[in-house]
Amino acid sequence: MMTVEQRTLVINDTTLRDGEQSAGVAFTLDEKLAIARGLDAIGVPEMEIGIPAMGGEERDGIRAVAALGLGARLLVWSRMCAEDLFLCRGLGAHMVNLSIPVSDQQIVNKLGMDRRGVLAAIHRHVPQVRELGLEVCVGGEDASRADPDFLLQVLEAAQTAGARRFRFADTVGVMEPFGVLENIRRLRAATDLELEMHAHDDLGLATANTLAAALAGVTHVNTTVNGLGERAGNAALEEVVVCLQQLYRFELAIDLQRLPVLSRQVEHASGRTVSWQKSLVGEGAFTHEAGIHVDGLLKDPLNYQGVNPKELGRQHRLVLGKHSGTRAVVEAYSRLGLPLTRREAGLVLRRLRKFVARTKRPPACRDLRMLYRELYS
Repeated sequence: MMTVEQRTLVINDTTLRDGEQSAGVAFTLDEKLAIARGLDAIGVPEMEIGIPAMGGEERDGIRAVAALGLGARLLVWSRMCAEDLFLCRGLGAHMVNLSIPVSDQQIVNKLGMDRRGVLAAIHRHVPQVRELGLEVCVGGEDASRADPDFLLQVLEAAQTAGARRFRFADTVGVMEPFGVLENIRRLRAATDLELEMHAHDDLGLATANTLAAALAGVTHVNTTVNGLGERAGNAALEEVVVCLQQLYRFELAIDLQRLPVLSRQVEHASGRTVSWQKSLVGEGAFTHEAGIHVDGLLKDPLNYQGVNPKELGRQHRLVLGKHSGTRAVVEAYSRLGLPLTRREAGLVLRRLRKFVARTKRPPACRDLRMLYRELYS
């Protein structure tokens, strides 16, 4: 564990924007409002809540979230063009993430522009949003593939134009933590703008990249509940928060006890089932079967506890299976009020291993009682 001074960082959760952009996901208004309340209740200080240019129904949803009177600051997402940004007016948001590609790949092949055109757009459109009474985050789409020297020009243009923040977006999820650390440190040394990290999980590194950005000096990080998001998703709120607090002593004021409930809420609303082994919030995250682990946990939970499940309102769960030992069998039957000797536990274990191989699941209480009765049949 690294020892660093205690510090703060702002979570800007984008479950209601980038999370909902996950293919096939569409929240109803009631679901959107419930998720917004849930994020606010656990202490998330900022939320990105929609894309005004999507249409009147989307804007009504944004207004409805704003009308909840949440403690969180609210952001909306917009392309950096006049026809989109003026739709952000009067929705109750505090800031607009004004997004524009900054890699040559996307500048040329998506926008049909050049670098000078991007800088000119920043100088033209940032003041327009400021005149609407809204703060601006310049969203650097595909920043991870941008020329580093051009990124410095983008930051200078953003600050000169009146932006408050720059979002470094790893749009296609191709970065790794060491590269993130180097890139963000370079930007941090060149500007006093707020810096925000937006990571995608295409290589399974979104959380790691977000942690690297935090150590490099960003002021804000994007997350989504359960890592929901386009393609492979975004950095998972639960992972980022627990890691920043436990590994690096960031003070985030997030109520970890409520995270599992929020996770299930988003799982239901999105229709995206959380993996059984998903870190921290998956059903199996604190479930143990292997005999050596169960024996160690029964002696002292710290023997096999990296994260205390109680911090997330959860507890260790012991299940019986192919890799269980006799001590776990004795313990499980003791909890059912059925004492076993070690010899009897060994006999049950043989039957139990055949049971799980056949059923592909741990035995329930009724199954354990059945196996117990078989001892004397």
